[in-house]
Amino acid sequence: QVQLVESGGGLVQAGESLTLSCTASRSDIRLRLNTMGWFRQAPGKQRELVATISSGGSASYADSVLWRFTVSRDNAQKKVYLRMNNLKPEDTAVYYCHANYYIPFGSGSSDYWGQGTQVTVSS
Repeated sequence: QVQLVESGGGLVQAGESLTLSCTASRSDIRLRLNTMGWFRQAPGKQRELVATISSGGSASYADSVLWRFTVSRDNAQKKVYLRMNNLKPEDTAVYYCHANYYIPFGSGSSDYWGQGTQVTVSS
């Protein structure tokens, strides 16, 4: 029904940059894309919010990535990006694309996740 495909992960050294991309698609044409964003999960830890961005472009960030990461989206292309600067070893995690969809005049909304992309930062 909804598919999120991520790309852009990899292995970098501390202080370097990476950009993650995610493309959303859906088979149910009633669904409308709402908030998009990124979460991450490090080994042995719970999944945590990294950044989200509304359909209108309002962004919010976890304190740990503020001023280093930038989230953006292309509504026409149904894409969301995460530009990660000055990466640190503690940023090492699997990063998951997230999208929230709703049906106009319906009730509630649903969350969807990508398959995850590994980001590894060496010291």
